[in-house]
Amino acid sequence: MADYTLLHLLPLICLLTSSTVAQNNGNISIGSSLTATDRTTPWLSPSGDFAFGFQQLQNNKDLFMLSIWFHKLPDQTIVWYPWNVDPLPRGTKLELTSDRGLVLSNSENSSIWSTNSIADEVSYGFFNDTGNFVLARSDSVNIWQSFDNPTDTLLPTQIINVATNFFYKAYFATATWDAANSSNAGYQLIFNEMGSMYVLKRSNERYFLHPTQPALPASDYYLRATLNFDGKALWSLPENICADIVGGEGNKGSGPCGYNSVFRLNEYQRPICECPRGYSLLDPNDKYGSCKPSFIQSCDEYKLGSPEDLYDFVEIIDTDWPTSDFERFNPYSEEDCRNSCLKDCFCAVAIYRDNSCWMKKLSLSYGRKDTNLKSKAFVKFRKGDVPPQTRSPSPPVSEPKKKKNGALILVGSVLLGSSVFINFVLIGATCLGFFFIYHKKIAKIPQINDVVGSNLRCFTYKELAEATNGFKQELGRGAFGIVYKGELPIGSTNIIAVKKLDRVTQDDYKEFKTEVNVIGQTHHKNLVRLLGFCDEGQHRLLVYEYLSNGTLAGYLFGDPKPSWDKRTQIALGIAKGLSYLHEECSTQIIHCDIKPQNILLDEYYNARISDFGLAKLLMINQSRTNTGIRGTKGYVAPEWFRNTPITVKVDVYSFGVLLMEIISCRRSLEGLEAGGDGGREILTDWVWDCFQEGTLEDLVQDDIEALDDVKKLEKFVMVGIWCIQEDPSLRPTMGKVSQMLEGVVEVTVPPCPYPFSITV
Repeated sequence: MADYTLLHLLPLICLLTSSTVAQNNGNISIGSSLTATDRTTPWLSPSGDFAFGFQQLQNNKDLFMLSIWFHKLPDQTIVWYPWNVDPLPRGTKLELTSDRGLVLSNSENSSIWSTNSIADEVSYGFFNDTGNFVLARSDSVNIWQSFDNPTDTLLPTQIINVATNFFYKAYFATATWDAANSSNAGYQLIFNEMGSMYVLKRSNERYFLHPTQPALPASDYYLRATLNFDGKALWSLPENICADIVGGEGNKGSGPCGYNSVFRLNEYQRPICECPRGYSLLDPNDKYGSCKPSFIQSCDEYKLGSPEDLYDFVEIIDTDWPTSDFERFNPYSEEDCRNSCLKDCFCAVAIYRDNSCWMKKLSLSYGRKDTNLKSKAFVKFRKGDVPPQTRSPSPPVSEPKKKKNGALILVGSVLLGSSVFINFVLIGATCLGFFFIYHKKIAKIPQINDVVGSNLRCFTYKELAEATNGFKQELGRGAFGIVYKGELPIGSTNIIAVKKLDRVTQDDYKEFKTEVNVIGQTHHKNLVRLLGFCDEGQHRLLVYEYLSNGTLAGYLFGDPKPSWDKRTQIALGIAKGLSYLHEECSTQIIHCDIKPQNILLDEYYNARISDFGLAKLLMINQSRTNTGIRGTKGYVAPEWFRNTPITVKVDVYSFGVLLMEIISCRRSLEGLEAGGDGGREILTDWVWDCFQEGTLEDLVQDDIEALDDVKKLEKFVMVGIWCIQEDPSLRPTMGKVSQMLEGVVEVTVPPCPYPFSITV
């Protein structure tokens, strides 16, 4: 079991007498409901220790959270909430129903969230004194409970079962997996009534996560284990996060704090995240989040002047980002270390320690401050962009500035004392001079400098030609170019994929800039990461991370057929990636060409959306655009052919087709060119026929795993049919698609997807 965060226990902060509001036995009957208002009384556990209902937000009295909280504590600390439900407006209703369990609906009676994954009819609800809300059958068997759906808090008696492997390297692990004897592996994390937390092995052996027994019975104390940094730490793992963070290939992600941040422990061994000088929080409200630099360093700026004139360093003691190195020099002097970083346009920070120099580039990961490091960090900043800590209210004017001011005053005096004609001549000459100087500077900066992705590396064509061995090994090709495999000379795992545009027309260059700009602004686990680009002369290339398992097309339509579980996880990953592009980016992005060839798979077969060359961008206040037909035959939404505005719903349509391919492991137009095979030529038609006729087993044929999971199969098919509705307004958003696939939102029976078309 591995965890990326701390576990803390909260001691009793307020003892209350038992003279509380009169309690029932904790039973909640079918038909009971709560409404989000200021005066609604929540459902209480028998002792009144816990409350379940709507808690009003402190910073917005018109918004509420459906949650469970410590009812008797002054601050009413929340211990559970539906993790995928946003703050709710006044008037939202929660009702206990027999067929869907708990149902959360808005004022228009539309469902927002429910526990509809339950298989049996609910007879009643029970809210017990452990803080667990339970839905039960008539024979008192539990069929849903909040303890099985944790968020950021564990309560005594709560058990967490093994879920999934987490591919980021852990800085703490219990190592309770026994490869030699898998039957004795750890399979449950238990938080018991005495405040102990341990991993239970199948042999009933216990592996405790703390050195001594806390002995804090839940009957005398309110206890909780959280994934946050609040509460008084009675014990924590690891004991010193700073000391346990080590550099290495496996350390992915930002670390305990965000990117470009620095982590340290205070005197109480509590974590503190800080931005280094010259950086500020990306989100001012997230003190544990990433930090952004005060300037964006560009290699092209080095052409405009010497590095010494452009940049300087802020020196920080005992600070390092151990996983962000791209170069090391040894032996080296401190002055050589500074100069090397100063002259390298990729270097953002240099670390000097023990006659060695480590050069680092953005994004900086696993930043830490520790007196044991005995190091100096030289953090680069552009002159004029003074770090916030050193900025003064009214900086003194430097000597060169005084001289420039003097020259301007002299010109003014000459003009005032000259004839009108001479004045015009001088003004014209001055303006013309400024024009040529300005034009010369602008001409030196390539157009691609408007790229927002501040962490993208600018490669030379020679570098990429050498990295790909003369563009020798082809990985694939698309409408705009060929992708080659390459390897950078720095490091041992720098395998890359280089996309080389094979045409250099004005339209292609526009697509090139689009792709760089789009991917440079995105960051999501289900999107392919762009590492850099080349914009040199007629050469236009994009450099991506290399994904070892190729395209979804090769995986999906190959032999043997991928497992049902793996296919459903891939479908969910694609949905979440599209939801991010459509709903979470500041500039809404329509991909326009979703298909199996544009979905790549990493080493763990996680889906990663690629190829944004056709992407269409929408500003926040836009919802649709007009453009020529884009996409691939078999995945193109009907509105492309109707000269109607294009919205994100074209991606939803393409995803629906792709989802059907994932379900059936068949291509969308399989056999069409060869004359077909009995009505299965067009996959979307065949899926609709199978759904209508109740023969979904035909879609998966001999796939035993899928046939044993017939409810999920039916749900995925219905989601796919909703996505390919001919009327775009009937298609769900990708956010809702994700929720439907996860079972969070109920999937209703879809109508005929093409009521406006005649199908043969």
